[in-house]
Amino acid sequence: MAVPKKRTGKSAQATRRANWKASKPEVVTCPNCGAFALAHTVCTACGYYKGKPVSLKDAAATEVVEEKKTTKKTSKKAEKVEEKAVEEVKTEVKEEKKAEVKEEKKPAKKTTKKTEKKSEEKAE
Repeated sequence: MAVPKKRTGKSAQATRRANWKASKPEVVTCPNCGAFALAHTVCTACGYYKGKPVSLKDAAATEVVEEKKTTKKTSKKAEKVEEKAVEEVKTEVKEEKKAEVKEEKKPAKKTTKKTEKKSEEKAE
C-alpha cells in the first residue's frame, strides 16, 4: 500500500483544494412557455421536453398557456398601435414645449444708457 513519506504542506494542500469550484447550472428558456428550465430536463412550468408533453397533468395546463399565447398575439398588435399613438402625442407635446421655450428665450433688447435716455425722452 502506498504511504506518503512526508506530510503534505499547508500551501500544497490549499493549492490543490483551490481548483475545486462550484459552477452555475445551465439554464435555458423553455420554447413552449418561455420559463427558465435546466438544460436537458423537463420544464417544471409546463411539463414539456423538446416540444413534446411529458407529464399528463401538466399537459392540460399548457393548453391554457397556448390559449393565452394566441390572445397575446392579437393584443400585441393593439399594443403596437397604442404605442405609436402615444409616441405621436409625445412628439407633439415636445414640439409645443420647444416652441414655448423658444418664445421665452428670446433675448430682451440690451438697454444701454443711450437707449434709456431715448426711452425717457419719448415718455416725457
